[in-house]
Amino acid sequence: MTTRRIVALFGAFLTAFAVVMGRLFLLARNQDFADTAQAQTVTTLPLDYSRGDLYDCKGRNLTAYGVEYYALSIPGESSYAQLFDHVPYAQQSLLYSRRNSHEPFLVQVDQDLSSLGIYTYAVPSRYFPVAVAPHLVGYVNGEGEGVSGLELAFEEVLGSQRTLESVQCVTTAQGDLVGGSEPQLITQQGQSTGVMLTLDETIQRACEGVAQKNMTQGCVLVLEVDSARVRASVSLPEFDPRAVEKSIEAQDTSLLNRVLCQYNVGSVFKPVLAAAALEKTWDWYTYDCEGSVDLNGHVYRCALSRAHGQMNLTSALEKSCNCFFIELGLKLGGEAVSQAAEDFGFGDAVYLAGGLQSAAGNLPDAQRLQDLGQLASVSFGQGELLATPVQVAGAFNAIAAKGVWRTPSFLEAVIDEDSGETVQSLYGPESRRVMSEENAILLHEMLASVVERGLGKDAQPLHGSAAGKTGTAQTGTYNEAGEELMNYWFAGFWPAEDPQYTIVVMQDGTPEPAVSCGEIFAQVCEALYWLDPGGYTGLKTADEAASQAENSVDNGA
Repeated sequence: MTTRRIVALFGAFLTAFAVVMGRLFLLARNQDFADTAQAQTVTTLPLDYSRGDLYDCKGRNLTAYGVEYYALSIPGESSYAQLFDHVPYAQQSLLYSRRNSHEPFLVQVDQDLSSLGIYTYAVPSRYFPVAVAPHLVGYVNGEGEGVSGLELAFEEVLGSQRTLESVQCVTTAQGDLVGGSEPQLITQQGQSTGVMLTLDETIQRACEGVAQKNMTQGCVLVLEVDSARVRASVSLPEFDPRAVEKSIEAQDTSLLNRVLCQYNVGSVFKPVLAAAALEKTWDWYTYDCEGSVDLNGHVYRCALSRAHGQMNLTSALEKSCNCFFIELGLKLGGEAVSQAAEDFGFGDAVYLAGGLQSAAGNLPDAQRLQDLGQLASVSFGQGELLATPVQVAGAFNAIAAKGVWRTPSFLEAVIDEDSGETVQSLYGPESRRVMSEENAILLHEMLASVVERGLGKDAQPLHGSAAGKTGTAQTGTYNEAGEELMNYWFAGFWPAEDPQYTIVVMQDGTPEPAVSCGEIFAQVCEALYWLDPGGYTGLKTADEAASQAENSVDNGA
């Protein structure tokens, strides 16, 4: 009985085993089931985070240049060998480390490799090889999110409904594509909204070239006189928004937008005191400079302790006489000096968008200027006075604009990228009259005399005359050699005959620049002339004017 039960049980097990093996055999012969068994996972690889672009005032794109290529790398040595020669150096370590992974991945390559049978995808490049106005534009992170500058300030506009692209692959457990399948490009379309700046790309590029040729650290700012629109905003040293990590690792100051930072300003502040004196009808004011002023035991000096002799407003600006402006400031009083500076925009931040704005600088109030020592120092642009290049530009622009101060403006509008139509206007400067038109014209003439006969002679361009003021500011900081690191300035406008542009040049933190700010200013003027020579047909060089005069004499005129 026991033997029969054992035989029967064995027979049952044998039958069940035969059924299972038969079923497995049928499954193995069914290709659909085989493919399903191999399809272990769906891998989605982010490819591109497209966002709205930034444009110059003429609609030229500032944040889209050409394309970059990304290849799909399938795990294995063959894919590694095919791609290695086409992968940028910085990406080669990624390719090497992941060559035996069990998932496909995307890697940047130098060209379209589709002809080699490699899945390749083109995506827009965000920045030019030499970026335009990188400090103002800012940069994005690896996920395409704004990190600095206008990219961050307009993140909600540029990135909130951005276009997302990804590559989707169905892969086996080994990371290979499932037989017969192809990678799929998945696109999630967002809105097309961009931001138009007041920058003019042509002027911006010209100023970048002038700055890079002549300075290592500083900035150049160009405003259109009638509107205070910023046409160029340059900061050096520059950085590459495609490789920001290099600047971060270097721990240098290349990520600073110097146009918006605050500095000691020195003598470029003196025209503000001159404006205050003219508004009080003190154009008659004179002072006999002996080279120094003793104020309660503290001695203030002119450069090289040079005695300038009898000075009036014009000659004091020409010679940049510290003693004259100290005495003028004491005569005006702290309240008048502080109020005039405030009227001209000192002490107030220039707001751009989002959280982006300039530093406010530091303008001592009337109470602080009751201290005669502080008032004396501020009167020639030193002491606790700090200002940004954009504030200085706004002040000089008010003089060029016949006494009307306007907020320097960097932004024009939010636009629909498909139609180019304005969605929201961003240009709306605050404006106010800060001096009479008559006095502004008079101060304008005094600043023209600074370039024609004074310390600003190296700011004279070949085409047209210029007006402006030099500045050399002590900072109280020194290098290892014991040399004081100074801030050097030239602020003015061109052409003096009919001002079209206000230009500020600043070089910071240097004992002495290789090229003066005045010379750089003159080169910017020349660049502006040659960008639109037909627009300034009335301008003549000194030689052309002399030649015309000789011809007039010869003709009996």
